Amino acid sequence: MIYKPTTTSAKEFSDAGKLEEWIHLFLCGEGNNKPMSDGLKIHPRYYHAPTLYSLDKFKRVCGPEEDVKWVIDKNGFNQRVNKIMDYYQTNKWDMPPLIIGYNEKQYELNDGNHRFEALKRLGIKDYWVIIWETKNNEI
Repeated sequence: MIYKPTTTSAKEFSDAGKLEEWIHLFLCGEGNNKPMSDGLKIHPRYYHAPTLYSLDKFKRVCGPEEDVKWVIDKNGFNQRVNKIMDYYQTNKWDMPPLIIGYNEKQYELNDGNHRFEALKRLGIKDYWVIIWETKNNEI
């Protein structure tokens, strides 16, 4: 089994009982989110296999809007979203799943905010999601 930053690879790792390994490889590589990887290692987590979910269940926590947790530059955000949209459409990209935290009956889109927005703008209703929970709600 060879790691790739794709949903297919995430499913293969999950089937082999190595989903957590895939998540950390992705976050420390192409996902460019080592701080999240480090944070996930603080407490034991449950990781649910990549599953197709309605994107309407989630909302971004990162973007140019004032009401999001992590406010970023609008132009930079839109440029990145546009590049993802173009690449997804042009290359039939097997895009990595979104990574969602579930805590206290709430979902938080922890990784994939740009990809999420690109999917929404393309009119895609469902996409692959990995959901993680903290064991015994230790946070």
